[in-house]
Amino acid sequence: MSALHLLDYAVLGIYVIVVIVVCLRAARRVPNADELFLAGRTLGAGVVGLSLFASNISSTTLIGLPGAAWESGISVANYEWMAALVLIFSLFFVVPVFIGSRIRTVPELLERRFDARMRKYLSGVTIFLSIALDTAGSLYAGALVLAMFFPTLSLAPTCALIAVFAGLYTAAGGLRAVAYTDVIQSIVLLAGSLLLFVMVFGEFNYSWSAVKAAVDPERLSLIRPLDDPALPWLGTIVGLPILGFYYWTMNQYVSQRLLGARDLTAAGRGALIAAALKLLPLFLMVLPGVMAIALFDDLERADLVFPRLVSEYAPIGVAGLILSGLLAAIMSSIDSALNSASTLITLDFVKPRRPAMDSRQMARMGRAFTLCLVAIAALWAPMIKTFPGLFAYLQQTFAYVTPPLVAVFLLGLFDRRIGARAALYATVTGHAVSAAWFVASQLGWATLHFTLVAGCLFGLTFGAAFVWQRVIGQMPSAAQLGAVDPSRVPALSPGLRYAGWVLAAATVLLVLSFW
Repeated sequence: MSALHLLDYAVLGIYVIVVIVVCLRAARRVPNADELFLAGRTLGAGVVGLSLFASNISSTTLIGLPGAAWESGISVANYEWMAALVLIFSLFFVVPVFIGSRIRTVPELLERRFDARMRKYLSGVTIFLSIALDTAGSLYAGALVLAMFFPTLSLAPTCALIAVFAGLYTAAGGLRAVAYTDVIQSIVLLAGSLLLFVMVFGEFNYSWSAVKAAVDPERLSLIRPLDDPALPWLGTIVGLPILGFYYWTMNQYVSQRLLGARDLTAAGRGALIAAALKLLPLFLMVLPGVMAIALFDDLERADLVFPRLVSEYAPIGVAGLILSGLLAAIMSSIDSALNSASTLITLDFVKPRRPAMDSRQMARMGRAFTLCLVAIAALWAPMIKTFPGLFAYLQQTFAYVTPPLVAVFLLGLFDRRIGARAALYATVTGHAVSAAWFVASQLGWATLHFTLVAGCLFGLTFGAAFVWQRVIGQMPSAAQLGAVDPSRVPALSPGLRYAGWVLAAATVLLVLSFW
């Protein structure tokens, strides 16, 4: 395994210095809670789009996608192109509601449409997922790679070191520092991933025919049979849209960028930029993992594919840039998750109990929560090593937890008959079934693929909402329906709608090309 050289260390050092400088400049503009949590609602389209992409293409993605592709083929890229379609859907139907309602957290919209109980329910689940999955997963993935280049580092202390760095600049700079550093980090990780793809593809003389000759053709297909253990075609259709909708629309960790946009045009264009960028991981991250099938036959874990590719094929200087991209991914994921979690705790739990708190007090409390949450994530991160794989750890947890929330959220947006109590009872029903199903799967009593489980839980919760509504009979009030009244929502420009349809068509063409 190749060691890092002086030039690699120089590149890493430059990246760290730039991030610190940007953070310090942004920290000067954090006088209140609106600035800390939403960057003063001044983010432009480019910052929104690149920050959305960077917060998603995390270290868990850089590690998880190549590893999953090495294990089962390119069908793992279905998560990526499906995200583009979900973002386009959200652009048409959800983003205008967000901007028009002037909410600061996504759960706040559920309070307006239903009641405070639904707000706290969604907020609590989102906080848990942000810390246990997004933050802890990023810490674990980053420590895993750094340990390969710095063998003296052990897992737990490395997780703690990364957590301290990310936690401090997130607490200091708020969403503005998060978003602005994400712009830098998205460029770095795209450049690093592109260079790695070029290096690995060069091992096949830049010939797609050579790749197809070296790799089982079934692993080069996006759409897999119904009995495929990795991702059956039915799971792609019924499960991935549900998981993607939660992640890109309901998850404060991601949607906070949209809420911080200066207006609907900036938010809409940012969503389209992120959707376009989500078509790239198939080439930059998934295909190198598939090519690694022909290159490595001695790996013990799929999570080691990416670091092995870097150590084997990245030349001097390029390895430093790729590792800078990894650090960029780590930071963008951790800062996003921490800022969103502290936002939810402060605005959805503390502020309602202490309404007299002023904006500066909320900002100070938000910073304190940020540091506490990153400490919790750092303690949990080393435990992920006991799971079969990072990508499976992330996606299967989402599949069991999020579908009931998505079902109720969509009903709140598009159905005028569901009241607050029916929505809450349906969500609890869905999660009760989810918990029982998860236990049954761990005991071997249920073997349905987790993407299909997500579809079943969504449908069950959807139906339960109407059953509970008939039993309870309490209809939503005019004020509750007004929270999502289409007549009060700003209209998208024709240009944004046209661009959305063009991008959707491009996504379909991509899927057909790798069918």
